[in-house]
Amino acid sequence: MSAKSSASPPVKDAAKRQRRSILVIIGLLLLFALVFRLRPAPGDLLPAEARVVETAKPHVCVHTLLENEVEEKKILRSLELVRELGATTIVQFFPWAYVEREDDQFDWWHADRILRHVEGQGLRVIARLGLAPNWLNEDPGATLNTLPETAFPKFAQYAAAFAERYAGTVDEIIIWNEPNLSFEWGYQPVDAGRYVRLLQETYPAIKAANPAAVVLAGALAPTLEGRGSSAGLNDLDFLRDMYAAGAGDYFDALAIHSYGLKEPPSAEPAENRLNIRLAELLREIMLENGDEQKQASITEGGWNDHPRWAHALRPSQRSAFTVEAFEYVEAHWAWLERLCLWAFRYPADLNSYPDNYTLVSANFVLKPIYYALQDYARGWEREEVLWLPPPETK
Repeated sequence: MSAKSSASPPVKDAAKRQRRSILVIIGLLLLFALVFRLRPAPGDLLPAEARVVETAKPHVCVHTLLENEVEEKKILRSLELVRELGATTIVQFFPWAYVEREDDQFDWWHADRILRHVEGQGLRVIARLGLAPNWLNEDPGATLNTLPETAFPKFAQYAAAFAERYAGTVDEIIIWNEPNLSFEWGYQPVDAGRYVRLLQETYPAIKAANPAAVVLAGALAPTLEGRGSSAGLNDLDFLRDMYAAGAGDYFDALAIHSYGLKEPPSAEPAENRLNIRLAELLREIMLENGDEQKQASITEGGWNDHPRWAHALRPSQRSAFTVEAFEYVEAHWAWLERLCLWAFRYPADLNSYPDNYTLVSANFVLKPIYYALQDYARGWEREEVLWLPPPETK
């Protein structure tokens, strides 16, 4: 009897603790269910009223990289900072491979999420389309840039579906990216005629889906590669070849990639030099082919300030050159609708020189160039920066 009595209290205490634990677990589950039920749905992060971009310079534009951003709050914060910069427009990639993961099965969830926040911040979009889905290629050596000519109608179908779905939100669309580089064709030989055939397939499909759409061709890479190179072909010869193949009737504006490297915005253009004013030579080719009524946009451009990259500048030089470039465009290039800097922000640091093209770090630290460009775009007074070249070394 005494043994039973001495054993009973611990058993009862254990039972009580077990019941309390069960109640706590049930309570936590109920709380989790309530929190899950009340969590923000996609789009709930939008402000109550759509914002408006306050800017004095509507040609200021940046290239965003939101296609690989996972967290919605980071998409929103990136676009808020674009608006606060005073940029009216973003260039944004919408990969075909992310949307049509199976043949004729379209998943627009991520594109919807990005564009919902774009609208909320009052921004305009130039959409770049490309990147072929895996199911398209049976060749084990194919890359996501491999687009067989037999698949051109499938790409046109995707482009038309995109244009129809986002008409009014996205009315400017770039067809493919840097087709004058072999890498961008899955390491196939560069062929302007082949790219023109893609335009001929895609242009009427987009126009049928959204007659107000502006189709941009090119997005040509600045390179000095000559004919016969396995890497690509310079953008000037490639554009000439495009016109010779009949491209003129199948695009509404030209997308240009133009980087300054170490040269200032005032540096004269030449066929054997890469600088920001190389765009003027592309414009001359447009005029030679009767396309003076068409405008162009630099959809990638800018300078780099990596401390150890051979083609980079000091941060102060980069800021000064960037603002001077926008001022030069404003004063001299009525035919250029926008200058879009590469790149606003990467979702994660690359730990290499491309990080130093950005205006905002991956963890949302604003760089000096952000403030310099903001002063220009918003029309704020700024102190003049005197840049002196480094002293010559003997």
